[in-house]
Amino acid sequence: MPRFLLFAGLALLLACNNSVPEFDGQRSFAYLEKQVAFGPRVPGSEAQKACAEWLVDELGQYADRVVVQSFNHKDKHSGRMIPMKNIIASFNNKPRLKRIMLAAHWDSRPRADQDKLENQHKPIPGANDGASGVAVLLEIARALKKQPLSYGVDIVLFDGEDYGREGELDEYFIGARYFAENIGKYRPQYGILLDMVGDAQLSLPVEYNSVRAAPHVVKKVWDTAERLGYTAFEKRMGPAISDDHIPMIEAGIPFIDIIDFAYPDQGHAYWHTLQDTPDKCSPQSLKTVGQVLLHVLYEEEQ
Repeated sequence: MPRFLLFAGLALLLACNNSVPEFDGQRSFAYLEKQVAFGPRVPGSEAQKACAEWLVDELGQYADRVVVQSFNHKDKHSGRMIPMKNIIASFNNKPRLKRIMLAAHWDSRPRADQDKLENQHKPIPGANDGASGVAVLLEIARALKKQPLSYGVDIVLFDGEDYGREGELDEYFIGARYFAENIGKYRPQYGILLDMVGDAQLSLPVEYNSVRAAPHVVKKVWDTAERLGYTAFEKRMGPAISDDHIPMIEAGIPFIDIIDFAYPDQGHAYWHTLQDTPDKCSPQSLKTVGQVLLHVLYEEEQ
C-alpha cells in the first residue's frame, strides 16, 4: 500500500474515532413515553417495580455492568418501610481510568401538591420531572455502546428524589443520599445531574449551587452549548436548587445540575401537578441537552 494512502487511512480512522455521535431526540422521547406508560413511578409501587426491571434490561444492552443498589427507607409519617433502588450502569470498567458520572432521578412524586386541592393526593405522571433526565441518559448509553470512550462513564439513576412533602428536605434526595453515604473509594472527576430537561419551552440558566461547587464543569457545559448554537443554555444565574447533586457535592464530588425549574415558564407551572405529561415535553429539548452532553463526553478524548 502506498505510504500516503496508509497515512490517509489512519487519519480517517482517527477522525472517525474522535467524532461525536448524533443524539436521537425522537428515540429519547420514546424512552420518556415508555416510562410514563408504566404509570407513576412512586417508590414501592408496582409501576415502579415494572419500570425498574425495564430500565435494568435496557441499560444491560449497552453497559458493561449494571448494578441495582437496593435499600429501604422508613417513611417518617407512616412508619412504613419503602423499598427503593438506585440503578448504576458502568461503561469501561478497566482499573485506574478516570471516570465521569451522569445522573438523573427515575422516581415520580407521590402527590400532586401544586395542583388544585382535589388532585393533591394523586401521584404525578412525571414526564418532565422524572422521565426526561432518564430518557436522555438512556440514549447516551446507546451511544456509548456504539462508540466506546477510552475512559469510564457511570450512569446513576437515583430513587426517592421527589418523595418528600413540601418543606421536609429530609425526605427528598433519598437515593442520592444513600449513594453518597455508601460511595466508598469511588471518585469521579466530576458529575452532571439532569432534572426537568424535557420542557418544550426549554430554558437552562446556570444553577447557583453548581457554579459554587464546580465552576469549571459549568463553564465546560455552557461553553459547549454556546459553540453548538443551543441558546436554551442561558449564561445567566438561576436560583439555588436543592436536588440530587447536593449529597454528591457534600461527598466531595464536583457536581452540577442541569435543570429547567420554570416549567413551562414563570407565569405557569406544570411542576408537581397532573399536567406533567409527555405532550408538555419535546424531542428537540431532549436532543439539545443530550447533544451537548455527548460533545462534552467525546471532547474529553481530545
